Amino acid sequence: MAIFEVVGGKHLKGEIIPQGAKNEALQVICAVLLTSEKVTIGNIPEIIDIMKLIDLLKDLGVKVEKTGHEEYTFQADDVNVDFIVSPEFKKKGGSLRGSVMVVGPMLARYGKAYMPKPGGDKIGRRRVDTHFLGFEKLGAKFIYDEVNEIFKVEGKNLRGAYMLLDEASVTGTANIVMAAVLAEGVTTIYNAASEPYLQQLCDMLNRMGAKITGVGSNLLTIEGVKKLGGTKHRLLPDMIEIGSFIGMAAVTQSDITIKNVAYPRLGCVPGIFERLGIKMELKGDDLHIPAQEHYEIDTFIDGSILTVSDAPWPGFTPDLISIALVTATQARGNVLIHQKMFESRLFFVDKLIDMGAQIILCDPHRAVVMGLDRKTQLRGIQMASPDIRAGVSLLIAALSAKGKSVMFNINQIDRGYQKIDTRLQALGAQIERKS
Repeated sequence: MAIFEVVGGKHLKGEIIPQGAKNEALQVICAVLLTSEKVTIGNIPEIIDIMKLIDLLKDLGVKVEKTGHEEYTFQADDVNVDFIVSPEFKKKGGSLRGSVMVVGPMLARYGKAYMPKPGGDKIGRRRVDTHFLGFEKLGAKFIYDEVNEIFKVEGKNLRGAYMLLDEASVTGTANIVMAAVLAEGVTTIYNAASEPYLQQLCDMLNRMGAKITGVGSNLLTIEGVKKLGGTKHRLLPDMIEIGSFIGMAAVTQSDITIKNVAYPRLGCVPGIFERLGIKMELKGDDLHIPAQEHYEIDTFIDGSILTVSDAPWPGFTPDLISIALVTATQARGNVLIHQKMFESRLFFVDKLIDMGAQIILCDPHRAVVMGLDRKTQLRGIQMASPDIRAGVSLLIAALSAKGKSVMFNINQIDRGYQKIDTRLQALGAQIERKS
């Protein structure tokens, strides 16, 4: 299994282009199942999770053609519906959490969908109730095969309905929207997620002939249509990569320009890092992070310790909580990191503590970080990546640490970050992939 060997303490410099948004790709690629016409999608990151999903669609009978750099054309005009009950589908789908996004389109177009219990990051309980409660509201029947760990949903005549989602789940909202666009009548979804990636999905579906209003809000109204057509779509740059590079620049005292960030779609992400003391400058649509010898964490108005917490959009995305935490380790000042949405996402901090960081893990959701203000440099250690985001956070720590770090289980990082080692090498990082 491949490892990263990282010699830290290097100041990086240069420009880096963020990849296409992974979380958007998982949604819009599955949406091609809603039409028999060609759909072209650009800026697709060629990372493990996305390539697995594309491979799964090929097995379903979707014609896939690479038509340019990170651009693919999909045509689902001869889907093998029986494949969804095969052992191969169970094996492949079970290894990829994004496979859940196949269910809504398959249900809408073919009246049935099966899904193995999904895999993905080990970051605590990630229930899929929202998806299937929504499908039931549309008239589908849901069955959980406990013996084989398979979710089944069937319903040939979906009808629009009013629903209040039990949580503002991004994937849940996307799945229900994809089912509802071909349902008869009007569907009203309250407490819908409103992330930019979901907005992108809705905009794409509308170009295909769907009738979705309220895009960007927590109230979506969908008027069902008989069929959808083809379209062309381009993914947003990945805001998680952008946030990761902001934190990396700060921790390593680097001068980095992040190209083409689609700044209006970043929401509060730049502002949170600014509260951690990081300076940045917007030049056109490029974000310049200058090298800073010191950066100081803000406080609340009364002088009390700042809290950085995640929340549904337009709040701070949970995928960047671990990046904010590692960024704070070298700042001046203290911060409470509160990860509300996943109960195991902070358990990687023991590795940061081993590296010399000053962190108190209060419980599975909260950690207090006491910034070292560079008075004590982190030290290189051996460690393993527990999930995608924690893995990159530990990689950022290794880039700033004294000495050599060895990272195992880097396939977790490869699942979400495209050729991260070669891209960082171009900035001057001393990182080597070894098998």
